[in-house]
Amino acid sequence: MKKTIAYCGLNCEKCDAYIATMNDDDELRKKTAKLWSKLNQTEILPEMINCEGCRFDGMKTPFCDSICQIRQCALSKSVETCADCEKMKCCEKLSAITSNDPEALNDLQG
Repeated sequence: MKKTIAYCGLNCEKCDAYIATMNDDDELRKKTAKLWSKLNQTEILPEMINCEGCRFDGMKTPFCDSICQIRQCALSKSVETCADCEKMKCCEKLSAITSNDPEALNDLQG
């Protein structure tokens, strides 16, 4: 499985935080911070938009680093991704992602 597939199956290469980090794109950081602030009804600053992928060591957004329940669960279980967890098919946390993004489930099962 590609290392840029997150624990939940989302593809980090498609995430604006990852793209902004890899390209050192401050304009994309500003645009993403503004959008994510609106969507999450909290202030997100452009300097928070730095992420090298949730399964890599290195920079992560505050959400990916410590708030994401899926990442915290996977780390506590020492699984490579949710695909390695016997509770994957009945996990409510994961289904919140995969129900909105079927490609994430395909990447986990692929």
